[in-house]
Amino acid sequence: MGCFFSKKSKRKSGGKEEATPTTTTVETNTTSNAVPLGNNTDEPPKQYSWDKREKVDPKDYMLTGLKDVTVGRLPGKLNGQQFVIQECENCNIYVFDHSATITIDDCVNCRIFLGPVKGSVFFRDCKDIKCVVACQQFRTRDCKKMDVFLCCATQPIIESSTGMKFSCFQYYYPELAYHFKDAGLSIFNNNWSNIHDFTPVSGENNWSLLPETAAVLDYVPLPDPESEFKSVHIFTEPDRSIVPLTKGGRRKDSDESCLFVFFAGNYSTPNARKLLDEATAKGFVLIQTKEVSMRPEDAKRVFQTNTEGLVEWITTGPVIAMELNGEGVVEACNSIANEHFSGTKFFVSDNKNTSSRDVDHFFNFADMQMGL
Repeated sequence: MGCFFSKKSKRKSGGKEEATPTTTTVETNTTSNAVPLGNNTDEPPKQYSWDKREKVDPKDYMLTGLKDVTVGRLPGKLNGQQFVIQECENCNIYVFDHSATITIDDCVNCRIFLGPVKGSVFFRDCKDIKCVVACQQFRTRDCKKMDVFLCCATQPIIESSTGMKFSCFQYYYPELAYHFKDAGLSIFNNNWSNIHDFTPVSGENNWSLLPETAAVLDYVPLPDPESEFKSVHIFTEPDRSIVPLTKGGRRKDSDESCLFVFFAGNYSTPNARKLLDEATAKGFVLIQTKEVSMRPEDAKRVFQTNTEGLVEWITTGPVIAMELNGEGVVEACNSIANEHFSGTKFFVSDNKNTSSRDVDHFFNFADMQMGL
């Protein structure tokens, strides 16, 4: 049981397929032999919006056959288009923009950063890759030795791949929060450690987790200061990361966990960050987060209490939930809540003997809602 508070008032078949981005090119017809209707023969032809559309060069959305270079795309260069990376060797690749989908084929010994991807990121036939990726879906096939700092809204899938290691996404540049929003991704929905191996081998483990001490810059370095990316201000420290650093599937340090849920409002995301800052400063660990929509009947089942006063808040928008862990975390979270969130609608576990049940009820519900 807890407390509520509110305001006081390329699949290949046989041979290998070549992936190319899907873009639209419309030629502008600058001349016309058509005679206008009526007597006014000097009337110019009508201009339509599609006549003025800029031409799109597919080469702007591909990196192909490169070696020993630093390349990529600056913010604003992709704007939600598809992107392809293929046959690159020993390259540092940075995509500082949001995109629709990205495929990476036949790359070797590359360091890659991929900004938020609305759909899927698909690595195929790649080897010795170190990358930072944010996406809706993450898949690999026929890959070897990949180290991945991942934010993935769904369950990551590996297929016929070995030597795969994962950690939580840790990255920041000024436009990144907007790119997450443009890609339709929540920074709180990250299933980076919930890997599904589509082709498991008995007695072997094709994937594992990177050490908790793994630092992004030890795997994917900052761009060369002389490169075109020198103007992008990047931070990789966990406390600066757009995506909260979670412990994921690693073993918890304590048997005591606390559920803290912020209901929809203009400040739910800043409030969640404030809670995280206060809790981690006291030595507590963030295990997992979720942002999910609820119905009144869902809230009654999850929170095991009368939810009449929650209808207005639940129907306003999704809730943000966090599991924090450590000895004394329930008492500490209640203290933080009373000090910082007295004018905010939230739920917090208030009894350490039942707080684990609170956590299980909510995150089991959230996983079912998201199909995990």
